[in-house]
Amino acid sequence: MHHRRQFLSTTTRSLALGSVALFIGCGALAQPSYTVPLAQLQEMVGTKFPRSVPVQGLFDLNLQAPQLRLLPAVNRLGATMAVDAAGPALRRSHGGSFDVEFALRYEASDRTLRAHQIKLGRLDFPTLKPAVTDLLNAYGPVLAEQSLREVTLHQLRPQDTAVFDGLGLQPGPITVTAQGLEVAFVRKP
Repeated sequence: MHHRRQFLSTTTRSLALGSVALFIGCGALAQPSYTVPLAQLQEMVGTKFPRSVPVQGLFDLNLQAPQLRLLPAVNRLGATMAVDAAGPALRRSHGGSFDVEFALRYEASDRTLRAHQIKLGRLDFPTLKPAVTDLLNAYGPVLAEQSLREVTLHQLRPQDTAVFDGLGLQPGPITVTAQGLEVAFVRKP
């Protein structure tokens, strides 16, 4: 009976140690990450708007805070923005909207996630003549770039990265998921 208990005790300890080793081994393979939820991104981008973008001295586009959406299938964010066009070339103010998609990059100097690689959808102004809307769409990519280029969507605080810093890791690839942005941490060079 004593041998059976000792065998079971030894076997149980071996299985437990094996499980811990397997867990540690799997953990070493898993890349540590930090997730930023969509609501937090929306709150941060909201502080950067409204914005005004002049168009060739003819009129200004006044942009309201974008409504962000996650696009995990293409690893980008999308945004719909309300815009108001007004100025000397227009008789009155015209409301409209436009859609953009963009990727994200990490800026180490201030620990921020920023918009870049901006692609504009079509600008839509229901009350403007089609020729004027076409003119706006010709300037569209430049307008999108001016309005969103390098807009900060999130800033990591020192306490957000302190553990990773101590392990010799730094923010790396940013992945758009259904839950938000996942910032992977990679070894510092």
